[in-house]
Amino acid sequence: MVPPPPSNANDFKPIAEAPAFRALRWFGLAVANERERWALWVPVAFGVGIALYFALPDEPPWWLGATLTALAALLAAARWRRFVEGDGAWFVAWLALGLVAAGFTAAQVRTAQVSAPVLAARVGPATVTGRVAEVETLPEATRVTLDKPRLTRVAPHQTPERVRVRLRAAPPLVPGQWLNVRAVLSPPPAPAAPGAYDFQRAAFFQRLGAVGFAVGPAEIVAEPADDAAGSFALALQRLRQTITATVRDTIGGSAGAVAAALMTGDRAAIPKDLMDAIRDSGLAHLLAISGLHIGLVAGILFIGVRGLLALIPPLALRHPIKKWAAVAAIPGAAAYALIAGATVPTQRAFLMIGLVLIAVVVDRRGISLRLVAWAALVVLALQPESLLGPSFQMSFAAVVALIAGWEVMSARRRFDETSAFWRRGMFRYLGGVALTTLIAGTATAPFALYHFNRYAMYGLVANMIAVPATALWIMPWAVVAFLLMPFGLEGFALVPMGWGVDLVNAVARVVAGWPGAVALLPAMPTWGLALVTLGGLWLCLWRRRWRLAGLGAVAVGMVSIALVRPPDMLVDASGLVAVRTGDGTLAVSSVRAGRFTRETWLRQAGLEADAAEAWPRAGASADRRLSCDALGCLYRAHGHTIAVVRDRAALIEDCWAARLVVSTATLGRQACTGIARVIDGRDLRRHGAHAFWFMPEGVRIESVNENRGRRPWVLRGGGRGQR
Repeated sequence: MVPPPPSNANDFKPIAEAPAFRALRWFGLAVANERERWALWVPVAFGVGIALYFALPDEPPWWLGATLTALAALLAAARWRRFVEGDGAWFVAWLALGLVAAGFTAAQVRTAQVSAPVLAARVGPATVTGRVAEVETLPEATRVTLDKPRLTRVAPHQTPERVRVRLRAAPPLVPGQWLNVRAVLSPPPAPAAPGAYDFQRAAFFQRLGAVGFAVGPAEIVAEPADDAAGSFALALQRLRQTITATVRDTIGGSAGAVAAALMTGDRAAIPKDLMDAIRDSGLAHLLAISGLHIGLVAGILFIGVRGLLALIPPLALRHPIKKWAAVAAIPGAAAYALIAGATVPTQRAFLMIGLVLIAVVVDRRGISLRLVAWAALVVLALQPESLLGPSFQMSFAAVVALIAGWEVMSARRRFDETSAFWRRGMFRYLGGVALTTLIAGTATAPFALYHFNRYAMYGLVANMIAVPATALWIMPWAVVAFLLMPFGLEGFALVPMGWGVDLVNAVARVVAGWPGAVALLPAMPTWGLALVTLGGLWLCLWRRRWRLAGLGAVAVGMVSIALVRPPDMLVDASGLVAVRTGDGTLAVSSVRAGRFTRETWLRQAGLEADAAEAWPRAGASADRRLSCDALGCLYRAHGHTIAVVRDRAALIEDCWAARLVVSTATLGRQACTGIARVIDGRDLRRHGAHAFWFMPEGVRIESVNENRGRRPWVLRGGGRGQR
C-alpha cells in the first residue's frame, strides 16, 4: 500500500490566498465586527422564509417547514460552544437558516389556519342570509361583509365562511344584525393579468369565499343577539361605524369623508376624484393610519397628561409624572389603533410607540432600529401574508429609512446655540418635514412603482403644507373630538378639524393638477424589487462603510424597470382583448366592458386609465396593425399574424393565415391543425388571463395561474383551489 503524502500546511496556502477565499474571509470579519447589528437581520431572515413559501409553484408538505426548523435548531445548538469560544461562523449560518425555516413554517401554519371553503362557481340569483360583520359606505352604494352565511342551492359544507355583497338599496345597518338579500355571488376573482394584484390570495387569508352584488332590496331579519352584542369584534365594528357616521355628518362633504378616514381608517366614502388627487400629490400616506397618526395621538395624550399633572405641585415634585403620562398614553394609543382598524401600518406604529413609552417608564432609549425589527417580527409572525402587501412594505421601508437616516445625522449634527430659539425651531421643523418627506418618499418609491406603477413628482411640495397642517391642527382636534364624543360635544372639535382637512384637500387637488404631477412607469419585475429591498436593508441596517454596497443593488433593481417590455397582447376570459399599437398605447376590444381589467392592463403598461383606444368595428386601425370584420380581427406585429376569432366561420381562413388563434369561445383542440397554438375559452377559464409577447424568434405566452402555481388560494376553471 502506498502511504498518503505527508500533511503540510503549505499545501493549503494557494487556497487561502485565492480571491474568493479572501473575499469570504473579509466578509466574515466584517459581519463579526458588527455583532451588535445582528438582531436587526432576524426579521429579514424570517421574511425570506415567508417569501420562499409564497414563491413555491406547489404547496409543500405540511411537515417540511417544521422539520427544517428543528434540524437547523439542532445544528445551531451543536455549534453553540464554538460560538461562545469565538468561532461562531457555522452557528450563525445554522441560526440564519433556522430563522428562514421558521418564517416558512409560520406561513404554512397561517395558511392551514385560515383555510375555509370557497365558492366553486357563480351562483345566483340566490337567497343569502348572514350576520353583518362589516359595513362600508361607498360613494354610490353600500357594501357589507356577512359571516356565517346560508346560501340557497349551496350545500352547507361548501358554503364560504364570509361573503361580501354590494347592496343597491339598504336600510341602516350595524354589525351584528342578520340580513337577508337576493344576490349573485362568484368566487373571488383572479388577477387581471400575470403579475397583477392577487385579490384571490388576499381573500383567502381574509376567509372571504365569495363576492357579488344584490339584485333586490336587503331586509333585516334579526337584530344583534346577546352573544353578538357581547362580541368584542362586532362591538368594535359598531363603534367604528358610529364614529365614522358622526364625523361625516358633522363635517359633511368630502372633508367629512377624509376626516373619518383619519379617525377610523374608513376611506370608502372618499370620492374617486379626490382619492386620485391625494395619491397623485403624494399625500396618500396621510390616510394610512401609521406612525404619524399613532405618534401624534400618543404624544398629545402624553403631553396633555403630563401638563395636567404638572399643575399639581405636590405630584410634580414628589412623583415621576413623566412615567405616569407614558403609562396613560399607552391605552389611549391602543384604543385609537383599534378604532382605526388595526391595519398593518397601524400595528407596526402601535408596537413601536408602545415600546417607546415603555422605554420612558424604565428609563431606556426608545427609538432605534432594534425596535423596528421586533415590531416587524411580531407582525410577520401573526400575519405572514402581510409581507406581500404594499402596506407592510411601504410602512416598514419608510420607518427603517427614517431611523437609519436619523442615526447618521445624529452623529454629525451641530446646534447653533447663538440663534434665536423660535427661528431655530421653526426652520428646524420645516427642514425636518422636508427631509423626512424626501427620505420616506425615496424609500417607498420602488414599492409604489411596483404596486401602483406611479410616482408623485411634487410630493415634497404638497407634504410641506399638508404634514404641518395634519400634525399641528387636524390631529390635535381629532384627539379632542374623541374625548368629547362621550358627552355629545364632538362638534366643537370636528368643525375646526374640517377646516384643516379642507386645506389638505385643496393642496391635493392643486398639486395633482400641475403638469407632470405623476410619473407613470411599467411594472417593476419582482426580482428588481427584491434587489432594491435587500440593497436598501444592507444600506440601512449596517453601520460601517461596507453598507454603501447596498446602493449598487438598489441601482440594479431600479434599472430593471428599463428592461421591462409590456405585453403585445392581453386577453381575459370575460372577452376583453387588448393589443399594443404602433405608438405604444393599448387598443381594446371594448371601452365599456371590463373597466377594472382594462385599467389594470393600462396601469401595468405605465399608461393613463383613459389612454386606451377602441378597436375598429370594420377596416384597419390607423397604424395598420389591426384589421377587423364581422367574423374577427387580425393583428400583425413583429412578423407575426394573430387571429382574434369572434365566429367559428373565420377558422377556415384564420387557421392557415395566422401563427396564433385566440378566442374567448371554446373551439376545441382540433379546431385548427395548420398553426402552432390555439388559446380558447377553456384555456382562459382554467388558466386565467393570458399575456403575449411577439418577438422575431417566436411567441412568449404567460398566464395568470401559470405564474401562481397550484396553491390553496388558486382557483382553476371556476373550481376549488388546489389543496
